Amino acid sequence: MFNFLGRMFGTEKAMSAVVDGVSNGLDKLIYTSEEQADDSRKAVTEARSMMIEWMKNSQGQNVARRFLAVVITLVWLLQYVSAQALSVAAVWADKPDQLLESAKIISESAVEMNGAMMLILAFYFAAPHMGKIVEGALSKFGGNNGP
Repeated sequence: MFNFLGRMFGTEKAMSAVVDGVSNGLDKLIYTSEEQADDSRKAVTEARSMMIEWMKNSQGQNVARRFLAVVITLVWLLQYVSAQALSVAAVWADKPDQLLESAKIISESAVEMNGAMMLILAFYFAAPHMGKIVEGALSKFGGNNGP
């Protein structure tokens, strides 16, 4: 049949090219799960290489980055420890309501810093997964309670 159609429309090669073109076009219309997995794998690889490249290019800022991470962590930790200490002291105090109120205020401030702590921990311990963590941390910073 292809011989007849090929002769009718020109050559067999021309008909073969038309059939190949239609076949390739139909193949491109369907996005298989295998192609999705390949694209996802490529995207993850590119993101990792971009992260490594960024870390190489910003090595001069490591000291400043570590200093900020330590300062933010110390403030956050101090807030949590202070809130706990005031809560425990309230059990033994004459005016526990004031101590508990102070602990509540300090604890709320510490919770507001959870987004910053998430970013710090993610940067130092979960760099390949930064995308998801950054979304969560930024939603906390923006006053949004997350998805």
